[in-house]
Amino acid sequence: MYDSFDQHYQATIGIDFLSKTLQIDDNTVRLQLWDTAGQERFRSLIPSYIRDSNVGIIVYNVTEEKSFAKIDTWIKDVKDQRGDDVIIFLVGNKTDLEAKRKVDISVAEKKAAEHNIHFIETSAKSGYNVNALFQRIARAITGLNKFD
Repeated sequence: MYDSFDQHYQATIGIDFLSKTLQIDDNTVRLQLWDTAGQERFRSLIPSYIRDSNVGIIVYNVTEEKSFAKIDTWIKDVKDQRGDDVIIFLVGNKTDLEAKRKVDISVAEKKAAEHNIHFIETSAKSGYNVNALFQRIARAITGLNKFD
């Protein structure tokens, strides 16, 4: 998010807010991101944040099948709040832990295609594809690249 990895980062508890400004061609795009905890106990907080969003970003851990198994539920939740035409990104994170991978990229790509949503893999730790993700989100929002 901020071009560096915080070794002491603690997982989100409840809701966290982040902001990022990008240059897309000649346009300045400001992303306001609400990071919601994926834990069941915070689930009741999430609909009010989804309702006012332009994009849903659903992140799973490529080393945990359990996190990927919840993808369909998250996609349904986002679409229930925003409608079927909402822009959704499915993001496989922790690709720096390739030796521990449990979710094959082809399975995730298939899932994204089934739901007609964007897909990308990233590593917050190494920075792999993080800026590419934000660029793709900004382009999707501004209509400069509706679907790739």
